[in-house]
Amino acid sequence: MRKPTTPADLGFTARDRRQLSQALTDAPQARVFRRLQAVLLMAQGYTAQASAKITSLSLRSVYHWVKRFLVDHQIDVLLDQSRSGRPAVATKITPARILAELKRSPLRLGYRTNVWTVELLADHLHQQYGCEISPHTLRRRMRALGLRCKRPRYIYSEKEPHLPQKKGRLSAN
Repeated sequence: MRKPTTPADLGFTARDRRQLSQALTDAPQARVFRRLQAVLLMAQGYTAQASAKITSLSLRSVYHWVKRFLVDHQIDVLLDQSRSGRPAVATKITPARILAELKRSPLRLGYRTNVWTVELLADHLHQQYGCEISPHTLRRRMRALGLRCKRPRYIYSEKEPHLPQKKGRLSAN
């Protein structure tokens, strides 16, 4: 049996080409765009090697996506399926609890500082609620709450008396 050389031999139709080119303009992600483009190139008569080179996919991936598409001729098989993802970490530490702990003074809680750092807050939340949370995760959650994490800025209570002498005559203000 000879190898299929034309798109029609592979099983592509003119309807498939129209369907693929329309889906290509509506591709939600770059990964899906590359899959659609690879299958469309094969439907237009490009070789699998050329399609793989143009889309930067492996030859095996091109064959895989073409084969999946030709089973039902549906675009949905080229889209990403929903995944469960990584399980949530530290579910006891809710946004309300983060905000409540931020309102409390670390100095009154026995810490030797009067401002929260992300590392200190993560350690405090771990001790308070008994579930481990990394500073990176806490920083991401705080950003989702609209909070900004900055290093504490030390402000002295009074101006230095001899500042104009040190900086020059124009810095008297």
